[in-house]
Amino acid sequence: MAKVKIKPIGENILVKRREAVTKTKGGIVLPDSAAEKPKEGEIVALGEGRLLKNGKRVDFQVKVGDKVLFAAYAGSEFKIDGEEYLIMSEEDILAVID
Repeated sequence: MAKVKIKPIGENILVKRREAVTKTKGGIVLPDSAAEKPKEGEIVALGEGRLLKNGKRVDFQVKVGDKVLFAAYAGSEFKIDGEEYLIMSEEDILAVID
């Protein structure tokens, strides 16, 4: 994976969404409009962590490289150098995939 030029701020996490399935198990090719966007991806970068009132930061429960499941409408989507990414809060992550 190429070096990403984005550094999330605070408790935000940068996630690269997994590629959408374009063919069913039966061999039917799905058009882009019918393909459902996956709700899983890989963590590419982390912010500094959530800032507490006492000035300390809370460490993340996830780390760069973790494969994660996230909420359906989590985060904000954008493209950088033709690659699609999401920036989301750690709260939007539902689980880590082993």
